[in-house]
Amino acid sequence: MERRHARYPFLGDARRAVQEAGVDLVEVVREEDAVVERATERVTAAITDRDVGESVASDRVELLSYPVARVIVSLVDQNVCTRYYAEAEASRAAERFREDFGREDGRAAITRTALLREFDVGDAVTPRRDGGFLIGVAAYLRYASSLRGDEWRLVNRALDRGDVPVSEPELDDLLREAVEERVKEGLPLNIPDAIGDALDGAVASVTETLADLDLTTEIDTVVPDLFPPCMQHLLDAVQRGDHLAHHSRFALTAFLGNIGLSTDEIVELYEVNPGFGEEMTRYQTDHIKGESSPTEYTAPSCATMQAYGDCVNPDALCEHISHPLGYYEAKIDDADEEELEDWRDEREAE
Repeated sequence: MERRHARYPFLGDARRAVQEAGVDLVEVVREEDAVVERATERVTAAITDRDVGESVASDRVELLSYPVARVIVSLVDQNVCTRYYAEAEASRAAERFREDFGREDGRAAITRTALLREFDVGDAVTPRRDGGFLIGVAAYLRYASSLRGDEWRLVNRALDRGDVPVSEPELDDLLREAVEERVKEGLPLNIPDAIGDALDGAVASVTETLADLDLTTEIDTVVPDLFPPCMQHLLDAVQRGDHLAHHSRFALTAFLGNIGLSTDEIVELYEVNPGFGEEMTRYQTDHIKGESSPTEYTAPSCATMQAYGDCVNPDALCEHISHPLGYYEAKIDDADEEELEDWRDEREAE
């Protein structure tokens, strides 16, 4: 395990270094408190400060804290936690690789060329004489699709025989997005009970931090046209009068509650369904929203939606998202506020 691995723990060779060292994750989370503490700090700092905290002196502890942090994020399984954590890891990595790219003393831990190869886009990027770069359209779209701002839209770029011109800072922004996608890859993980039990304290600590900041209820705008494809599909099914399986009904109801709909508004949406029963619908909605239960449920993650067959018609943005709420947040953030028309305001005007 080298300093470079601890500095960039998302690299493929960092993962291989851990494997070659014969690290047993069960033993690590049970016996190495320093690793668990650093992993917990990574996640907590991501939530509170949009950072991953200060690195520790031990390369081994620093490196192993990364996979343990991803395990903690998986066990918490809250969209806002996953999103903030991935963003924080990517931001820290971007600070580091920009610093390394600018070094001229031969001590850089990584080069831009090596990082481009890491994400399989080395062949898609070529330098330009003006100091910028050309990047293939497919590679550009993969990482630019989640970036905010009209300047990233392909229609606003001058294509050069199938390549997109970008400046050096813009290419590094795309690499930052590649890191974020790598960090989120596979989350939430399927965690064995032996590991989950050993991390109960860490998970409880992160969950308490989330509750204190009340980050899971930050959306209060209802624009059905911006719903993720899975939720649009379920809502359309309800409106058509189709019968939804229990898991599908739970997913839609939890999502609608998470974005700010009241019980009355959710019940009203279900009224058009031929199998509608107001008393039962209201009871289930109140329970999911935490009105009649101790827990306000969050909509299932993308991995859970896929497992139950509710992931339908995924689009390009879905490839960069691990939770339906993350998709909706991204769409809301990217939309022009003046053009956003809340569904509830439209109904009041009718």
